[in-house]
Amino acid sequence: MIEIRIHGRGGQGNVVAAYLLASAAFEVGRYCQAFPNFGAERRGAPVMAFVRLDVRPILRRSQVRTPAFLIIQDPGLLNVAGVLDGLQERGGVLVNSSRSSEELSHQTGQTVVSFAATHLALQITGKPLANVALLSAFASLTGLLPREALVKALSSRFKEDVLAKNLKLVDMIADRVPSRSWKEIADALST
Repeated sequence: MIEIRIHGRGGQGNVVAAYLLASAAFEVGRYCQAFPNFGAERRGAPVMAFVRLDVRPILRRSQVRTPAFLIIQDPGLLNVAGVLDGLQERGGVLVNSSRSSEELSHQTGQTVVSFAATHLALQITGKPLANVALLSAFASLTGLLPREALVKALSSRFKEDVLAKNLKLVDMIADRVPSRSWKEIADALST
């Protein structure tokens, strides 16, 4: 089973990201779970969303405590206690930041892939919502989900102009992150 924890702030689309990731996994025949955890339900408050993917039915119903991967939509959350807790030893951290991967890896003591998703989302969609860009980067890094699965998940969630802009965003990601650099981790956990 592969467990993913998504950290962000209210209004950034963390829950939508979790549901899209699970929907894309479902499209390729995986079992999946996606669910949120809210503290104070207000825009800007820290929010976590959880995703589980497996080739077998998932019976676990608890929060994700030992994720293989973290997706962090707000880089300021790297300074919040507990955000990196439980990350598996060889796990991967994807952070929405314009700071370099090396700088964030040094700061956190973890291997981090940094990707300026908000900047790219603003350019393409006109909105500062990094969730789709981060999901596309995650799919590219892990090789877990083909582009077509993410496209189907997006197509079931968005329509017309919003869909077209998000699809353009997905197409731009492949050249901007180290493709399949987390594939070994994902493969080890998938079997």
